[in-house]
Amino acid sequence: MRKILFSLIIVVLSVQSFAQSIEQKIDELLTAYSNQNKLNGVILVAQKGKVIYQKGFGYRNAEEKIPNDVNSIFQIGSITKQITSAVIMQLQQEGKLSVHDKLSKYFSGFVNGDKITIENMLTHTSGIYNYTNDTAIMKNDVTKHYSQEQMLTLFKSYPPDFEPGTKWNYSNSAYSILGYIIEKVEKKPYEKVVRERIFQPLGMSNSGFDFTDLSNPNKTKGYFSLNPKPMPAPIVDSTIAYAAGAVYTTVGDLYKWERSISTNKILKPESWKAVFTPYKNKYGYGWSIDSLYGKLIIAHSGGIHGYASYILRFPQDEAAVIVFDNSSSNSLGKISKAVAAILYDQTYEVPAAPKEIKLDTTALKQYVGEYQLAPGFTITISLGENGLKGQATGQAAFDLFPEKENVFFLKVVDAKVEFVKDANGTVTELILYQNGQQPHGKKIK
Repeated sequence: MRKILFSLIIVVLSVQSFAQSIEQKIDELLTAYSNQNKLNGVILVAQKGKVIYQKGFGYRNAEEKIPNDVNSIFQIGSITKQITSAVIMQLQQEGKLSVHDKLSKYFSGFVNGDKITIENMLTHTSGIYNYTNDTAIMKNDVTKHYSQEQMLTLFKSYPPDFEPGTKWNYSNSAYSILGYIIEKVEKKPYEKVVRERIFQPLGMSNSGFDFTDLSNPNKTKGYFSLNPKPMPAPIVDSTIAYAAGAVYTTVGDLYKWERSISTNKILKPESWKAVFTPYKNKYGYGWSIDSLYGKLIIAHSGGIHGYASYILRFPQDEAAVIVFDNSSSNSLGKISKAVAAILYDQTYEVPAAPKEIKLDTTALKQYVGEYQLAPGFTITISLGENGLKGQATGQAAFDLFPEKENVFFLKVVDAKVEFVKDANGTVTELILYQNGQQPHGKKIK
């Protein structure tokens, strides 16, 4: 009997040790990202339906040096879409609408309104132009209050991208329209519907919509970047982000939402099955559906002025990674998948900070010029007292630090620039490495 008990104790201790090693690996990984200014926020990790790690990194308010913690409140941008889609599915369950309803049933004046279905809008196959691609609005008008009528007029003013159902193109406009349909069906504000149907039943007491007027000591301040100095971002008004991206919340509250999916608290199983059925571009109703490490994953990112967010779910194992950032980090998808690699004992990399080398002025001068990455979009390289600077069209200039003779890294974002020479040693183009993309820019000046 003593041998059996001793064996059980060894098993329990080994499981605890394994759990601790996972937590230590996650902490090492996230600390490395934080030290390189690629993570300033809060992360929650769950496995088998239980939280195994949650921690804040960086600052809730950088100017006042107030640190982030698990109670910090963030805007989550497009993660809002999955909540909007869930309400739509609740209304379908109740017979109040159908995902096959045409847009023209609810609002007139849209090109293709008799062809666009609610399902097209849920799956980004409606062809409705994405209004956040309009740089004039996103640069100048994000803090203004817009009425439903004003937003619908704006959406109607753009020509359609394609015939409904024929292609895929991300459309925040379509999700805002879904919010207006919810209002029309329920005869009450979208925000109130979500509060009554989602937030209150799940106990999401730290979640809401009007981030501008939120008065809470846990409210974070959003930044376009924190290095070399904080660059605060304006708060996007909830009437603009609306049903496509206006929700604010904490990682703990969003985990309540995630758990509700696993336990079918909000929708019937057949409705969740519809939500997670991939259509074009592996996109369902407000979620991306794919696989990772041989397992089904359901995920979505969010981005709004000053904020980034990511939720990654492994539904078969009840595992999840939720990460919020208030410095506009573009590394959250990479971070989430690296954490998942730790959970599933897969290979991953702890990012090492690039080391700066010294280059003389003569070596730097050869890179000065203008490089075109796309029509109307260039990067201008200039030489200042402290080295090279790069400035993309419509953006602030950032320092470039040499890692190799022809490769430079940025500290404000996770990006690198490589300069390419021809056979004669003349610089002809640059390559920008960022977000997994490698666009080339020909030297035009």
